[in-house]
Amino acid sequence: MSQALYRKWRPARFDDVIGQEHVTRTLKNSVAADRLGHAYLFCGPRGTGKTTSARLLAKAVNCLHENLAERPCGECSVCRSIGNGNFLDLIEIDAASHTGVDDIRELRDMVKFHPGVGVRYKVYIIDEVHMLSNAAFNALLKTLEEPPDWIKFILATTEEHKVPITIKSRCQQFNFRLLNQEEISQRLRWLADKEGFTIEPEALQMIARQGAGSLRDAESLLDQLVVSKDDVITAERTQMVLGTASNEAVVRLTDAWLNRNGAGGLALIHEALGSGTDPRQFCRQMVAYLRELLLLQAAGEALPLEATPEQRQEMLAQAQRAPRQGLIEAIKRFNEAALVAAGSWQPQLPLEMAFIELLPDKPLPAVGVVTAVPAPIATPPPAKPEPKKQQEEKGVVQTAVPPMPEPPLTETAPQPQPSQPAAKAPSKPAAKPLAVREVQAIWSDLVARSGDKIKNLPALLNMGKPLAAEGRTLVIGFDYPLFKDKFDNQAGAIPLVSDILTELLGQDTTVRGVVTSEYTVPVQPADFRALAEELGGTVLDE
Repeated sequence: MSQALYRKWRPARFDDVIGQEHVTRTLKNSVAADRLGHAYLFCGPRGTGKTTSARLLAKAVNCLHENLAERPCGECSVCRSIGNGNFLDLIEIDAASHTGVDDIRELRDMVKFHPGVGVRYKVYIIDEVHMLSNAAFNALLKTLEEPPDWIKFILATTEEHKVPITIKSRCQQFNFRLLNQEEISQRLRWLADKEGFTIEPEALQMIARQGAGSLRDAESLLDQLVVSKDDVITAERTQMVLGTASNEAVVRLTDAWLNRNGAGGLALIHEALGSGTDPRQFCRQMVAYLRELLLLQAAGEALPLEATPEQRQEMLAQAQRAPRQGLIEAIKRFNEAALVAAGSWQPQLPLEMAFIELLPDKPLPAVGVVTAVPAPIATPPPAKPEPKKQQEEKGVVQTAVPPMPEPPLTETAPQPQPSQPAAKAPSKPAAKPLAVREVQAIWSDLVARSGDKIKNLPALLNMGKPLAAEGRTLVIGFDYPLFKDKFDNQAGAIPLVSDILTELLGQDTTVRGVVTSEYTVPVQPADFRALAEELGGTVLDE
């Protein structure tokens, strides 16, 4: 029966553990000197070797090899039995599923029994020990402080701060660290040689980087990519399976941001997503890359980087061009986008918005779009004098004036003309309730116009929709609170959208944003009236 790579090739000796020499050397020396503690606490991130080291220590304390320095030997019956998982005096407990005080009381009763014949120690490994309740910790404390001579405790946790200080004080504590990319790559190459398949260098870097310091995660990803023996794992297949963007795409998108090239950056994003890249994974890669630029900018060329000399020079050039505060803001934006829950009907939008928000907020010249800005009124050229008859018809000539001679004023006083109403400015029609159907008809035009003043506003409005009307106020519904908050906090967005709606509809209109799932759409009489008129009926007013 086939096994996962990380289980099949689990280290059999302390020297085989990768990246934790500060821990394994101390444990190995303790075994060789026969100076073993009664309780150990292994702390550190997941996938860094805590459980593996705990099992190696359980082997070492019971190994039958005559030379203490060679324990665990991996060859004796005890080592083989523990490796096969059928050694009765090694008890592994998952504290995440045994959190109660009754579970620890049962353990406390079991430690009174001696191990089997020929076995020196009974070893308890309690994984994720921080999940125990306070009562369970209190029940464990006395046993942990003064256990029987034949008992060894090894506690493991990923959250050291949740372990009570009273428990820590009874244990020898070892802190495991995240592995670097080179250490993970070295182990993956070794696994590939053992399994008989080939992996391209770029694919190896992708997997090692994706492991994020966890060797077990990286080995699981490699296991996912292996099809058969003699297989060749290519960078293209790795990128497709993991949903990652290429290193080149990350660098080019950073260049597009530094060059303020919005069109090029968005085209690059769409190209990467079209090739199978996961948007959230792309955001994580951007965070990791921009973080390295920020550290490189702060520490200079002395900062060690896991990159080729060519890549390092390119990163140095970008770090020198990028503003410090801009880098910090970019990391925050892409990190927020990476944390947006999956399942949106437009999963690429958080990535697009994170990039667009980093661009300068200035209007760009519209291409092929008729704007709503009225043209200035030009002064007409002097008109030729019109015939007298036409002037009289237009009311320009108020009295009939003979050409020659000019009569006295007393005799030619103008007769009173009938009073004419003064010219009035065209007035807006009386306000009527807003209908959502009206807004839906001009919504695309509104979205297009909003980008003339606020460049990233169209993308934000496309995440919402006309949801309801409250008098002359349009309610715009957003699926997620994140987008509703961005709309509320975008400087000038609400007044701008209100002004565009007023212009398009010919009546004063305002807007406000809501979260769709938290809003109850009211009954819209205006919609009923429009629907009735379409069907040929009427709605009687009270």
